[in-house]
Amino acid sequence: MISDSGDFGFRISDFGDSTAQAAGGATPKSEIRNPKFPDLLFLAHRVPYPPDKGDKIRAWHLLEHLSRRYRVHLAAFVDDPEDWRHCDKVRSVCASTYFAGLNPRLAKLRALTGLLSGAPLTLPYYRHAGLQAWVDAHLRDGVDRVLTYSSAMARFVMHAKQAHRVMDFVDIDSDKWRQYATTKSWPLSWLYRREGERLLEWERKVASAFDASLFVSATEAADFRALAPESAARVGYYNNGVDADYYSPERTYANPYPAGVEAIAFTGAMDYWPNMDAVDWYAREVLPLLRESRPNLLFAIVGSRPPPQVQALATLPGVLVSGRVEDVRPWLAHARVVVAPLRIARGIQNKVLEGMAMARTVVATPQALEGIDARDGVEARRAATTTELARETLAALDGPDLGPAARARVLKDFAWDSALARVDRLLET
Repeated sequence: MISDSGDFGFRISDFGDSTAQAAGGATPKSEIRNPKFPDLLFLAHRVPYPPDKGDKIRAWHLLEHLSRRYRVHLAAFVDDPEDWRHCDKVRSVCASTYFAGLNPRLAKLRALTGLLSGAPLTLPYYRHAGLQAWVDAHLRDGVDRVLTYSSAMARFVMHAKQAHRVMDFVDIDSDKWRQYATTKSWPLSWLYRREGERLLEWERKVASAFDASLFVSATEAADFRALAPESAARVGYYNNGVDADYYSPERTYANPYPAGVEAIAFTGAMDYWPNMDAVDWYAREVLPLLRESRPNLLFAIVGSRPPPQVQALATLPGVLVSGRVEDVRPWLAHARVVVAPLRIARGIQNKVLEGMAMARTVVATPQALEGIDARDGVEARRAATTTELARETLAALDGPDLGPAARARVLKDFAWDSALARVDRLLET
């Protein structure tokens, strides 16, 4: 899965594999929750806590939900050294866990073996003998329900034909690689195009083998059915949700912005290439048009791990790069407008849902609004070009407040419990 990743499709931070920590091991028997519940094997490409980015938000809500119905045995990779301190939180909702340390630099080198074998580079990137042995042991012990989160994790249970297997692809990752290829020059354009083609072959193979495959929206599921017609009858979706009580505009938040500015906010993990492309486009091309008539506008780029090319945007007039913040809600609550100018995107964007939940007027590209179906000019403002983004941002600043209608749409269509009920039904079928 590519979500919230670096330029090569994976995160850039480098650190050593932690075999001792990876052993993580089973939770002591006395601590296992709900001993009368059935067992479920849950495999994730990234430890699902903290829920501070798109893929981890969905994975964490899914894990919490399933832990109230199953004895969950979770295996996950840890690709960020900061995430080791959150492993105890994940253990608290699981019957047993295995955390495999992943060194992105070494994993990228290992991924290149896919060029020799013909496999997508994603598969050798996530190869791990210890995790495979842990999974096999649970399968031998009789765990017969499996949920895999992201296509890379399916490799560990492709042989488990006796198990009832549900695949949460989230997005069509192969199509993201195809989109990446169009933005790069050779040889990366060739490499990314190849990954898109090989990964689609793998996605089709997985969907054909598993009992059900899920995506993040009806649109995403329909697109995959067209790409994999042989599995169309077993392809569905469940929407991302948003915690509307947490993202509430009714609370009081301290203003994080300098005095005297009108703030436009973008939120997201800033080492993710689509986010990097989006803020670069807005800061360099859209904001100067806006500041011609409104010189006090401030474009706030709010998100963790901004790479040098994003940090450099802070030298432009009217641009602020925050870096990691403890709580994104004050930045949303005191923004006049929230923008999501994504040119590369698939599935439902949590940044858009969170802005809408906070009753902000959101200006977004069609790609960023995919799967949300917000009514243009009523619940959000849609803009596809530089000129349209400038025009719609000014309309959001001067026109009617779409925030209340935006929040109402989120409350109606994006509650986690109703979305995750679809997963319950599939796991029991």
